[in-house]
Order: sequence, then C-alpha cells, then structure tokens
Amino acid sequence: MSFSTLSIKNRKMILGIMFLAVDVGNTQTVVGVYRGSDLVASWRLPTLREDTPDGLCARLLPLMEMACVSRKGIARAALSSVVPQLNGVWTAAVERLAGVDMLICTAQTAGGLFQVDYPHPEEIGADRVADAVACKVKHGFPSVVVDFGTATNMEVIDERGMFIGGIIAPGLQTSASTLISSGAQLSSVGLVAPARAIGRNTREALESGIMYGEAARVDGLIGRIVSELGCPARVIATGGLASLVAHLSVRIDVVDPDLTLEGLRLISEANSPR
Repeated sequence: MSFSTLSIKNRKMILGIMFLAVDVGNTQTVVGVYRGSDLVASWRLPTLREDTPDGLCARLLPLMEMACVSRKGIARAALSSVVPQLNGVWTAAVERLAGVDMLICTAQTAGGLFQVDYPHPEEIGADRVADAVACKVKHGFPSVVVDFGTATNMEVIDERGMFIGGIIAPGLQTSASTLISSGAQLSSVGLVAPARAIGRNTREALESGIMYGEAARVDGLIGRIVSELGCPARVIATGGLASLVAHLSVRIDVVDPDLTLEGLRLISEANSPR
C-alpha cells in the first residue's frame, strides 16, 4: 500500500470540506481524498473479497492519520466498483468512518455527464463510466481511454462527446501470470521491458513478449478504433500499470493516473446540492 501525495515531514492537518473517492478493482482498490478539485492524499490497497466494514476502517484510519486527513472533514463520498459483493461493505465502512452516505457510480447516477450511444448503458462498468466522464472533461474528445488494470479496458468517446463502446482485454499482469503458470520451464519475471525486442535468453524473451507485446497490442487496437471512428483521437492511459506500458507505445498521448478518481469527484459534485 502507499499514499502518494503527502510527505511525512512537516505534516500539517488538512482542513476544509473533503470528498472521499473509492475505486474498487479486481486486484487493487484506490482511495483518494479531495479538497475541492485537489487530490490531497491517495492510497492503493489490495482488494480483499472477505473484507468487512470494521476491517476496512481499521486499514483506512491509520493511513488517514498519517496523511493528516480528518475523517470529520469528509462531507461526500463516491464508489466505483467492479466487485459488487464489496459495495455494501464499503458503503457501511464509509458511513462508520465519516457518517456520510456513499454515492454508487453507474451510468444512471453519472447523469448528463455521461452521454451514451450504446444499446444497454446499464451494462457499462462503473470504472468505465468514471473514466469516460473525467476524460471528456479533462482531455476533450474524440478520445480513447486505456485503463491498465486486471483487464486492459478501452473507452471510446466519439466526436459528439458520446461514449460509444470500447474493448475489454486481458490485463498485462493477468497475461503474464497466465503465460508463466502455463509453462513448465518458464520462470517468473518482472514487468520490465528489455533493452531490445530480440531476447538473448529466456528471461529477456519473456520480458519482451510481455511488455512489447502489450504495447503492440494496445497500439494495434487503438489503430482499429481510430479507423472505425474515421478521425484522430487523443489517447489517455490510466490505471496502476499505465506507466509501465505508456512509454513503449506510439499511440498513447498522456498518462493520467488519477482519471477514475477524478471522474468520481465530478459525478459526486453533479449529484450534490450547491
């Protein structure tokens, strides 16, 4: 776990009204605290399906104290989750932690921020909704979001600003783990790109296939998307593994690691009385 925006040295209590954003993924959960539009603290935790409200509170409270974030200052909260069984757990934990109700991100709760041309909007995952909302506001359109997590998701926003669909593919870590576990003579390797594509030993060959292979797959899929759109599109990478792949890609324009949290903030604000 880590908190990414504060230094332990010269800590000062963060004052003011704050917003808590929680993005529950299959492997990791990202928690962020905003004051206004500023992300003042964030943490990346393992997603535990057996978690309880008390367990989540016990994990979050020390992190908040270290970051000088007062739970009394949290006035709003929103949740994006691809693990439905944890929705109620997080809702109860945040109610105990800060005494606030948690907004659940969906295509419906995103309202006018999430305009769609899609047959069944209710099927769209909460993380994809949040990514699309933030991308449209921060980076414009037409655009493509590539979210590198357990799965590699691509969200497509066309020239009208409409979410029209996307791609869901196996994630970088998922593909690497499957490959290594399926090969009796393959040993575990890190997610590091070698200096050249042609591996001179088994480890380099695996690293090349995993890292350059993921970048080439992403670039190829983006090429197909742009061809179908019929116009250029800005490509934004996000997710926990984005920084590992983005510099190997010729199609990715910018890395925005907090895109999902930002989408939750925007959706929460739209649902809050002024």
